[in-house]
Amino acid sequence: MRHYSETLEVCQDDLDELDHVNNVRYVQWIQDISKNHWFAATTEQMRQTMIWVVKNHNISYHQPAILGDVVSVQTHIQENKGPLSIRIVEIRNNKTGQLLVSASTEWCLLDATTFRPKRVPESVTALFQKE
Repeated sequence: MRHYSETLEVCQDDLDELDHVNNVRYVQWIQDISKNHWFAATTEQMRQTMIWVVKNHNISYHQPAILGDVVSVQTHIQENKGPLSIRIVEIRNNKTGQLLVSASTEWCLLDATTFRPKRVPESVTALFQKE
């Protein structure tokens, strides 16, 4: 499952003092879509042996979202290298298609028992390459 997306409606709890979606909420959405994509593409057995932790978030805020906006949150894996996976997330206004936020997150795969970095298996890479 190469691409994964969800649609969300901005509610009052998402807003900051400027009545825009709070930066912390965007980070939460980025993490949620990443986790949901992982759960949608993998088996319970895989999830019991591997866990992901964030190494780095790089987030660019292009335009604000406001109360009542419906946003599309889309993600895909750009590349895997060793234990690292680069995941791209774009958040767009669902009505206009305008890019609101773009993010590149470096995730590190860990063995769920030892918590040591683990090379991303080819079987996992393959799951996120098919359409």
